[in-house]
Amino acid sequence: MSNVNSQPKTVAFHTLGCKLNFAETSTIARTLTDAGYQKVNFDEPARIYIINTCSVTENADKECKLHVKRAAKANPDGLVAIIGCYAQLKPEEISAIEGVDLVLGAKEKFNILSYLDDLEKTESYAEIHSCEIDEADFFVGSYSIGDRTRAFLKVQDGCDYKCTYCTIPLARGISRSDTIENVISNAKEIAARDIKEIVLTGVNIGDYGKGEFGNKKHEHTFLDLISELDKVEGIERIRISSIEPNLLKDESIDLVSKSKSFVPHFHIPLQSGSDELLKKMKRRYLKKLYFDRINKIREVMPDAAIGVDIIVGFPGETEALFMETYNFLNHLPISYLHVFTYSERENTEAAEMHDAVPIPERKRRNKMLRILSEKKKMEFYRTQLGKKLPVLWEHENKNGMMYGFTENYVRVSKPFDEKSINHIEIIVLDKIQDDGNVSVKAIRFEDFLAKI
Repeated sequence: MSNVNSQPKTVAFHTLGCKLNFAETSTIARTLTDAGYQKVNFDEPARIYIINTCSVTENADKECKLHVKRAAKANPDGLVAIIGCYAQLKPEEISAIEGVDLVLGAKEKFNILSYLDDLEKTESYAEIHSCEIDEADFFVGSYSIGDRTRAFLKVQDGCDYKCTYCTIPLARGISRSDTIENVISNAKEIAARDIKEIVLTGVNIGDYGKGEFGNKKHEHTFLDLISELDKVEGIERIRISSIEPNLLKDESIDLVSKSKSFVPHFHIPLQSGSDELLKKMKRRYLKKLYFDRINKIREVMPDAAIGVDIIVGFPGETEALFMETYNFLNHLPISYLHVFTYSERENTEAAEMHDAVPIPERKRRNKMLRILSEKKKMEFYRTQLGKKLPVLWEHENKNGMMYGFTENYVRVSKPFDEKSINHIEIIVLDKIQDDGNVSVKAIRFEDFLAKI
């Protein structure tokens, strides 16, 4: 048996899943470094390995086991803690994985420090500390910093929706929000670290304001939040992550269109282009509302990037209903798709539904929509060629090239130049390359100003 205190105070993290997980991992990492731990890379020897898991991915179990093995390879005596959505949903299952020593649920993960002092390497089942999900009714503000040119700022957690395919309410609990004061404080901290872009994140960020003061009332709204964030000095860009179409109001779209900070980029889940399936999914809108949201954005921001989440192979999705979705998307003025193949989840209504779509058919439909996504993206990129746009350059040096995104989410590349890292430069979008990125021509800022 190896006691944790006999090894150097080092900790390594690996995060699976969404931007919200990245924000929470960073916050937990800051808690541990403040307590004297040194953060190291996941493939290096460490005293503690923390894996923040996701329940949305189809292979949560396989992914978890893969990274437990990576930790054991890096340090056979290292202690492995599993946190996150999968840990909340399947703690017993995870505790049986060889090499796992600690499993923390939704409430306990932010108190991980208190569990580490007496933790020992085990050859049997791991320690489990997991609450009932209705106890996860508090909010812990989080944001990610470090190796990124952008920060993920958590403003909301949990979800009160009852979509029939989704386990997130079971993994994260009820909808609740950070206070506006705390969100603004975190945004100012991020600005002070010279991070140029903030991505607002949560489970259902359009529901912001619910639970802000521990009750179910909306003391503030999402519009209130973005109005206040738009006043924060020192942040060049604020990007809204996924937001439900029924919660994206005209007033918020108008604010973004006139904002000094918010960028023209929206990611709006659709899930199906069939009203019949939207009702079976218990989504809170029909496709007419979705169509209206897209048209409103295009009306006030013709060059905005619009991304769409879509699920293929939901129970009862006939070929005709799938083609209804395909044709709806094909004619919508959108920029790209995130395509998810439906997979059954325990304790969800959809898992009990009849008329399951065969797995090979789910995969075929996924491929069709991924091809459509690439077509949509290239069409959108072509509309942007020749335009002068600001781009934020990132750290990565890949075969002598560096990459960045315009405000409206066109991915661009140029030969690596260390001086450009984390800087916003005005460029001209030149040509679409074979790898799908857009080459750029730099222009002098003075020349740019002279032409506007």
